[in-house]
Amino acid sequence: MSKDKAKKGEAEGETPAEGAEGEAPAKKKPPLMILIAGGVGALVVLGGGGTAAMMMLGHKAPAEEAGKKKEKPKKKEEAKKGDKDAKSPITEGPDGVVFYAMPDLVANIQTADGKPSFLKLKLAFELPDKDTADAIEPNQPRLNDMFQAFLRELRPEDLSGSQGLYQVRAEMQRRVNLVIAPAKVNQVLVQEMLIQ
Repeated sequence: MSKDKAKKGEAEGETPAEGAEGEAPAKKKPPLMILIAGGVGALVVLGGGGTAAMMMLGHKAPAEEAGKKKEKPKKKEEAKKGDKDAKSPITEGPDGVVFYAMPDLVANIQTADGKPSFLKLKLAFELPDKDTADAIEPNQPRLNDMFQAFLRELRPEDLSGSQGLYQVRAEMQRRVNLVIAPAKVNQVLVQEMLIQ
């Protein structure tokens, strides 16, 4: 019967497979033009997807970026003045006092059971005049270092109640006055205190 099938296949235009009857017929390779067309199609799809992604993510064309570079940059003095006014930690208060807002302080504090606990403080200094604020600015790294060393030694029990808060404020005021001497801070104000 297998010889009949082979003859029937030859009559219909099919060529018998090379080799023995039990072997599978040899596979044909796709023409080169089909491979090239597939590769070009893939490049078009990937290129379009990349372009769409860049447009959605807000990437600007090099021509737009070059146009922005041609604009006149602000003078250094004007830029500094504008930045200082926008983010100035110095504000004027009543009766001629000045308030200086310190950046937030975060420190891990000791607990009796060894669990990690954090303290976040937001402080402001009440100053007699703007000259004292000018003395604080260049010394801010020293102040941060002194505050971190002090806060790391505290325990949550030290901060409980108004007495604990009063002692922390007094100790911080003493440390600030040591750093900025001969200038003096009138008072340290705790704007926010969070123990976690």
